[in-house]
Amino acid sequence: MVQAAGQQRVVALGECMVELAPLADGHYRRGFAGDTYNFAWYLRRLLPRDWAVSYATWLGDDRLSDAMVAAIAAEGIGTDAIRRCAQRTVGLYMIALDDGERSFTYWRSMSAARLLASDPDWLHARIDGAALVLFSGITVAIVEPEHRAALLDVLARARAAGTTIAFDPNLRPRLWPDRATMRDAITRAAEVADIALPSFDDEAQVFGDHSIDATIARYRRLGASCVVCKNAAAPLAAWDATEGHATHAPPSVEPVDTTAAGDSFNAGFLAARLQGAPLAQALADGASLAARVIRHPGALVTAALDS
Repeated sequence: MVQAAGQQRVVALGECMVELAPLADGHYRRGFAGDTYNFAWYLRRLLPRDWAVSYATWLGDDRLSDAMVAAIAAEGIGTDAIRRCAQRTVGLYMIALDDGERSFTYWRSMSAARLLASDPDWLHARIDGAALVLFSGITVAIVEPEHRAALLDVLARARAAGTTIAFDPNLRPRLWPDRATMRDAITRAAEVADIALPSFDDEAQVFGDHSIDATIARYRRLGASCVVCKNAAAPLAAWDATEGHATHAPPSVEPVDTTAAGDSFNAGFLAARLQGAPLAQALADGASLAARVIRHPGALVTAALDS
């Protein structure tokens, strides 16, 4: 997808993976998903067509990578920020179900996305001029450790040039060698963000926050001008430098599958903000979409957008 003249653009930055989901007959269904890709998928459906949504990543040069590029393009998401890499492929995860609870097994050691920040000039050119760039703690975790500083430098340069940077910490301890390394990397990543989108239960476990207010205060100190603290089924809270504090109680639903709850919330919230909605309305939009998503199995739920 080529950006049209005058069209505003959002770039999601990270890793899209092959998803193998179990079926009732013992077979598996192949799909494509990942936290920042899930965000892009929902955002593309929420924003009008005068907005472009692109996905920035590295993929291999194999047939599975070909299929992923074709699938991304078929969803109306721009593939202009995807780089292909010889001798690499895409990451894969398999879902296991136990009484409705999902667990995951990952294979990503040869994922091309680990090289995402290995060419900072290339990456800068792909996000230059975007209205908004979203990345996550998983994005930071999966890139090669020696490239993390370059990734954050590119994002800081874009922010200085006027791009809004959104960051979902999406804390996944299994991706890090230890808690101290994770805390340091997430803190450094938050320092380049305008909008922080943490989840309180994760932040409490990793950073020891005793309340949502403490989480919001910590991200404010790191330089965010807007902090939204998700809180599972409990009321969430937010702070914005212009509008002050806001809270929202999400609708009460019986979840079928909580996969992509945070990703879809991010899309609903940021789609509303990009179109000028006040903070309280954006919170409500994000929570409403997430509540519809978790009533269905899977990460990418078309039915949730038709509700």
